[in-house]
Amino acid sequence: MSARLGVLCLLLLQTGAFGFQIIFGGGSLKHQDITERAILNATVQACRTLALAEGQRLHLSSIKLIQKKNWRVDLRFLFSSRRHFDDEDFIEGRKIITGGLSAVKASNKRENFEAAREKLGEILHTLQDFYSHSNWVEMENIFPNSNLIRSDTSIGNIAAESRATCRNCDGDDCRNNILEDILQEKILTSGYFSLLPLFATKPKGKCSHGGTLDRTSGIEPKGGINKDKLSSEHGHLHMKAANLAIAATSELLEDIRGAAGDRPFLQMLGISRGSNKALCFVIDTTGSMGDDIAAVRTVTSSIINSRVGTEDEPSLYILVPFNDPDFGPLIRTKDPVVFKNAINSLTASGGGDAPEMSLSGLQLALTGSPPNSEIFVFTDAAAKDTHLRGTVIALIERTKSVVNFMLTGILGSRRRRQSPDSQGQQQLTRMAASGAQLYKDLAGSSGGQAVEVSKSQLLEAVSIITESSSSSLVPLLQAARAPGKNENFTFTVDESVRNLTIYITGTSVSFTLISPSGESQQSTNTTGSLITSSRSVGNFKTLQLKTQVGLWEIKVVSTNGYTLKVVGESGIDFLFDFLEVSQSVLGGFDVVDNRPTAGVNGSMTVTLTGTDSATVTEVILVKSSGSGQVNGSVEAQGGGDYLAHFDVIPSEDFVVVVKGQNIRSSTRASPVIFQRQSPTSIRASTLSVIADDSDNILVPGIPLSVPFTVTTNGTGGDYSIQATNDQGFTSNFPSTLSLVSGGSANGTVNLTAPPNAVSGTEVTLTVEAQAPGGTDTNYVVLRFTVLTTVTDFTRPVCELLSLQSNCSENCSLSMWELSVQVTDGAEGTGIDRITLKQGNGTVSTSLVTGNGTMNTSLSSNENVTLVSYNASCCSPDVELLVVDQVGNVGSCFYSIRKTATNNSSQVNTTTNSPQTTPETPTAAPVVSSSTRTVQSVLLYFSIMIVALSSPFKWG
Repeated sequence: MSARLGVLCLLLLQTGAFGFQIIFGGGSLKHQDITERAILNATVQACRTLALAEGQRLHLSSIKLIQKKNWRVDLRFLFSSRRHFDDEDFIEGRKIITGGLSAVKASNKRENFEAAREKLGEILHTLQDFYSHSNWVEMENIFPNSNLIRSDTSIGNIAAESRATCRNCDGDDCRNNILEDILQEKILTSGYFSLLPLFATKPKGKCSHGGTLDRTSGIEPKGGINKDKLSSEHGHLHMKAANLAIAATSELLEDIRGAAGDRPFLQMLGISRGSNKALCFVIDTTGSMGDDIAAVRTVTSSIINSRVGTEDEPSLYILVPFNDPDFGPLIRTKDPVVFKNAINSLTASGGGDAPEMSLSGLQLALTGSPPNSEIFVFTDAAAKDTHLRGTVIALIERTKSVVNFMLTGILGSRRRRQSPDSQGQQQLTRMAASGAQLYKDLAGSSGGQAVEVSKSQLLEAVSIITESSSSSLVPLLQAARAPGKNENFTFTVDESVRNLTIYITGTSVSFTLISPSGESQQSTNTTGSLITSSRSVGNFKTLQLKTQVGLWEIKVVSTNGYTLKVVGESGIDFLFDFLEVSQSVLGGFDVVDNRPTAGVNGSMTVTLTGTDSATVTEVILVKSSGSGQVNGSVEAQGGGDYLAHFDVIPSEDFVVVVKGQNIRSSTRASPVIFQRQSPTSIRASTLSVIADDSDNILVPGIPLSVPFTVTTNGTGGDYSIQATNDQGFTSNFPSTLSLVSGGSANGTVNLTAPPNAVSGTEVTLTVEAQAPGGTDTNYVVLRFTVLTTVTDFTRPVCELLSLQSNCSENCSLSMWELSVQVTDGAEGTGIDRITLKQGNGTVSTSLVTGNGTMNTSLSSNENVTLVSYNASCCSPDVELLVVDQVGNVGSCFYSIRKTATNNSSQVNTTTNSPQTTPETPTAAPVVSSSTRTVQSVLLYFSIMIVALSSPFKWG
């Protein structure tokens, strides 16, 4: 097994994940628990496939996003019966699942994994609620309802509106309140639900959801049937319902895995080879950028060659060219050779006036890259599209990506074709300086660098900054001062930190460095014992330090603006999200997806990653200006999760600093404190912008209305509205909204994808509101998936044409072969992929039309794929996985195994199977969803995992 096998695969494959171990907690299972266990079930199958070939790394943020989108359905869509299978709303509930499943598959096909995760989380909630809110468990079903994830079948016999389904009950009597004839006749029903007493109603004789919040449970027939938790009216069936929900989730994930393939499926779940970070270049291709592009080509080859096969190898390569007036397209590939070729094909030409579409290119890169990516922007011109400044900052804050600007030609004229007179020259220089400041501001917001160099220095500058980057790089300290001032900074280095490095940008910046042992070194002394190496180019300096555990100090002296960043390599890092009190009647907290509210108390969730022995002791909001900080009170939640509460959220920019202890790694008498800092600068706001993203599917050519609300705790007036999307789709929206102090106003963005938009395309819409005078801003970022109407719901089918074998006692000396035809039906979209799910033989395929096949029942316009397979008799089984263009998955299994009793082949036969003699083993396709369901259920019992803590129960 690969030495680089990731944490998750290693855990599941080496700790008895396929044994029959049952570990249950004493409490109810929540949606998060069910989702997590099912994801692990599906993941372990994919890990088995890939583990022998390459290592996999788990990135927790992806699974947390799926979980967040899952439990948010309760907060955002509590009154939607179809999203919870309440009120016997089975048909519409299944539409949510199947429509969302089509969107997930389309997104995965286009490698838009973030959109796939978001939609997956939403549909999993609805799928899981079926088993808690319906009577599927009471009907003694032991397998999930597989028809919930298919549109071409019947869900079951749904109770008519006039048919009674429940009787009155109270207390323990509610264990048997569903009418006997409903259960005996296998008729589906679910409980009715309402929170509002005045509007609580249900048809005569119908069951209620039940519980203290459900106002229909007091209407005859009284009681309830939900199994949301152990204390529910049907709580005695909670674990059975939860187990079925886990199995159903696993079944859906297996269907997604089959449609996507193992590697894309694992990428969707945040498990990938290498760093899971993209190497992303955004490059100006105007006429003066020839030298810059040549430098990028050299650096690209160096980076790729040095990282391929290491843990720092990017999982994705992204290139976004821009000029004026064009930008894009975004080129995204996992193949480093393809990326190299794309870079090599860039040419520098044109450009018009000096400013270029740099922010449009950066916007496309931020929305097309995975979260927490590192992006490099290369340009020698100011931005022409400065109206996107707020949008870009919003995307930086949302994705927590680091953006580095490599700026050439800031001093002096950029375009030779500009007027050579001194007045024009001076005017151009001022414009370039203004543009540079914008780039510096954006870099500072993201925790990146704005490196100003000449074109001849660019290669060295990029080499320095990229050579020192690593997938395990963590910020220990970060600060920006403009204008500059003398200041003392401290940072703590723990035993897990390696390759301690300081980055400084700015001119005429001097410093004194003091180690934990008290030894000091001046910036003028490059041969001291604390700095092992240093390199300078342009306004950028990097220092490699001798790593010492403990508290360091750096005293900076400068009147010019500068940035300071201290980083190191370590497995210990953290994720965080701000929380707000949920407006749902369920209470609790909701995650803040934009800026937290300024000037009031607030909360944050923090998750430690890369360690199971460290603990968080402090969470601090440090003002970016250095003028103060707010310390939070920390509560451990278990499983590496912590809640931090703050008396007030700062009104000015700040960063998040987390401190703690790593007990296990310490060789000292007392544990050493570790310190980590968020690279992204955070800005709170008195504005709130929320939007209705309940319908996040864009049908080409059909406008989609996206309602949004702006609320202010500040002054009233006309608030500017800007809505932009990264695909350039047509949209219209109000340019202003009038708000009174403490009031709200509503608006709508109408977004339209062009008729030729490709299914699976992801579009990110950013809606930004700005207070009068630009004193305050906030935003909401929404993600939509383009999905053409799906009409093909049938799975591809296989038909065995021939199977021949000359197997002998010595299997290594003999072979067997078969021929199969695969079709997708006359109305199907066609076969997209045929792969081996099981078997070690050789597969070849050929495409023919219906008129040329052996099956005369095929229509003349129906395409058929002929599959030939041959293998050694030592590999007697084969399973083909067949996927059509919209992600319907079929599986065909064949075997030449012989029984021990009569030495003849043991096969599963179906109609139309060819007749054979005993000497020629026979086989027929077997598609067994129940077998996979059993495997998923058994696999669930084998997973050992600590459930994530949450204030929400399943329901």
